[in-house]
Amino acid sequence: MRTRVLVVDDHPVVRGGLEGLLRAAGDLEVVGTAGDGHEAVELVGRLHPDVVLMDLRMPGMDGATATGRIRREHPSVHVLVLTTYETDADIVRAVEAGATGYLLKDTPLAQLAESVRAAARGETVLAPLVAARLTARLRSPGHEGLTRRELEVLAAVSRGSTNAEIGRELFIGEATVKTHLLRAFAKLGVDDRTHAVTVAIQRGLLPPPA
Repeated sequence: MRTRVLVVDDHPVVRGGLEGLLRAAGDLEVVGTAGDGHEAVELVGRLHPDVVLMDLRMPGMDGATATGRIRREHPSVHVLVLTTYETDADIVRAVEAGATGYLLKDTPLAQLAESVRAAARGETVLAPLVAARLTARLRSPGHEGLTRRELEVLAAVSRGSTNAEIGRELFIGEATVKTHLLRAFAKLGVDDRTHAVTVAIQRGLLPPPA
C-alpha cells in the first residue's frame, strides 16, 4: 500500500526537494504541497492524505496551529513535524497540538521515509536531539517517575495495542495517548515504542513478557 503525503513548507525549493525525495522512496505518494498552515488545512480536507509533513514557522497560520486544526477536524490524519527548530517551546507546542512526531530537516532520507511510514501507522517518532530535549525537560523536579497513566499506556503497547486501541481501552483520545507516550519516552531516555517497553521492563516498571 502507498502512503499518501502532503508536504507543507513556506519555501518552494524545500517543498520541491522533499517531494522528490519522498517520491524516490517508491511507496510514498506526495498528493500535494502547501505553503502555509491555512492552505494545509484546506488541502487536507480535499486530498485526504495519510500523513502531513509539517514545517513549524510559516507566515500566516503556523505549523503548530495548523496541526491542531487538522487533528481536530481530521483525526485520522497524522502530522509529522519536519523543521529546523528544536527549542523546548516549539517541541511542546507541536506535541500538545497533536503531532505524531517531530523531526529535524537534517534527518537522513532513509530515516525520513521510515518515519513517514511509522507516522502513517500512528507510531510516535522523535529525532534523537528532540528526544534528548524532552528528556531534559521532563527530568526536572516533579517529573522523575512515570505516572500511572503513562504506565498503563506502556503496558498496552507491550501487548501490541495501537494508539487507537489504547485510546478506546483507556477511554482517552488518540492524541492524549501520544502525549503520554512522548512523556514516557522522555523520562525513559528513549525515542521509540519498542525501546520504551524494553527499558520499562528492565527497570521493573512493567512485568516481563510471559
